[in-house]
Amino acid sequence: MDFLDLTLQTPEANLALDEALLLDAEHARSGEVLRLWESPVYAVVLGSASRLAEDVNEAACRADGVAILRRCSGGGTVLLGPGCLCFSLVLSFDRPGMQDVTHSYAYIMSTLSAALNAEATAVTRSGTSDLVVNERKISGNAQRRMRSFVLHHGTILYDFDLKRIGDYVHMPERQPEYRAGRAHEEFVANSPIPRDELRRRLRDAWQADAARTEWPQELVARLVQEKYSQVEWLRRR
Repeated sequence: MDFLDLTLQTPEANLALDEALLLDAEHARSGEVLRLWESPVYAVVLGSASRLAEDVNEAACRADGVAILRRCSGGGTVLLGPGCLCFSLVLSFDRPGMQDVTHSYAYIMSTLSAALNAEATAVTRSGTSDLVVNERKISGNAQRRMRSFVLHHGTILYDFDLKRIGDYVHMPERQPEYRAGRAHEEFVANSPIPRDELRRRLRDAWQADAARTEWPQELVARLVQEKYSQVEWLRRR
């Protein structure tokens, strides 16, 4: 698998690059890839079907200059920023079980949890797409599926300012059972694994050995202009 170590300058461009990698693979211009990146600024990111008014404290975001964006995949609303490692996997449906969404989550999440487990760190899957340590969430994941490839991307908190989440993101109406009504700060946690070690384990788990130097720059620019910077896309729900 290819490895792309690339953080672009804006949150909009970083979200666009994830989608562009999927579209590039789907149109046979590239193949499977693991991308690692980390937003240097805080940004609230909604899932494709999330409701802006229900999920986001817009006034607080405006006051603090925190961008509000919407990604192309499902899942809930998250806060990105320093101390949150983002990973993106573009995987082929040729892999066993990948054509079924339930089995694909099981396969990917089990690979991720196995990669992050250590003698003193028991990382397990809870709900459909969370990784937890001591019943506290350290990683959320989401997918966008096409005909031949899936984009599976997620976050791993390792040195994140957890108090900030409640400033910008409301408590979700739909919650996994294991959350048990806990507020953001009591529900999420930072992984005890340092950033560089997280990166190494993810690369090893997916055998992402081949460095990819080219990426679809023109497609990213078009997606930013036509989609990720558009109010209509953000306020679609």
